[in-house]
Amino acid sequence: MSDISSAPSRADGRRADQIRPIRFQNHIAPHATGSTLIEWGQTRVICGVTIEESVPRWMKEQGATGGWVTAEYSMLPYSTLQRKARDISKGKIDGRSQEIQRLIGRSMRAAIDLQKLGNRTIWIDCDVLQADGGTRTAAITGTYVALTLALRKLIADGKLTENPIANAVAAVSVGIVNGEALCDLCYTEDVAAQVDMNLVMTSKGEFIEIQGTGEESTFTDTQLAAMLSLGRGGVRQLLAAQEVALVGA
Repeated sequence: MSDISSAPSRADGRRADQIRPIRFQNHIAPHATGSTLIEWGQTRVICGVTIEESVPRWMKEQGATGGWVTAEYSMLPYSTLQRKARDISKGKIDGRSQEIQRLIGRSMRAAIDLQKLGNRTIWIDCDVLQADGGTRTAAITGTYVALTLALRKLIADGKLTENPIANAVAAVSVGIVNGEALCDLCYTEDVAAQVDMNLVMTSKGEFIEIQGTGEESTFTDTQLAAMLSLGRGGVRQLLAAQEVALVGA
């Protein structure tokens, strides 16, 4: 297998193992407990976290202890080249949005000790302002920053005595495009990919979720190993970017 980091340059000049430029603009939503605007290449997602001092009814009925984390995700009508109708205009959330918001919720629940959170619910809202591939991975990566900011505020306000975060979490896309394994696909690469995969990982190097599919194609063990290697490297870059974004925030 050839050195994946020295693969030919892509349309935007990146190496196969290189993520797009990433930037966080924290406290973008003043009324949220924690928020950030993640700018990842041309993808823009606002991630906001609010706290409700109660838990869902099903937890009370089942006698479940601790707190809960749940998420909502939406793409704003002007986030894509052609206007995307709001879910409310169709009377129900579309299947893709539902799948992604559940993924965000699962990812953040893996980051938190729900017992230490106490009897409260964390609401995560991710709104895509501009989509150029990787909106779900941007939502997860940005949400971790917003969540950390929100929990810091709870601690500062005396509502929590210790930080319930167990692990940092980030997510990245990988895929096979024209027979090559690439990390962090932009939109043009995503639509051309023979294989599309999303990895959600913790700072311990453990997987939370792997979503991988051959788009009218198959992939080999060697290609899978190459994508997983690229994904691990991409997540390390993202975790480092998250740390920088949270310094002094």
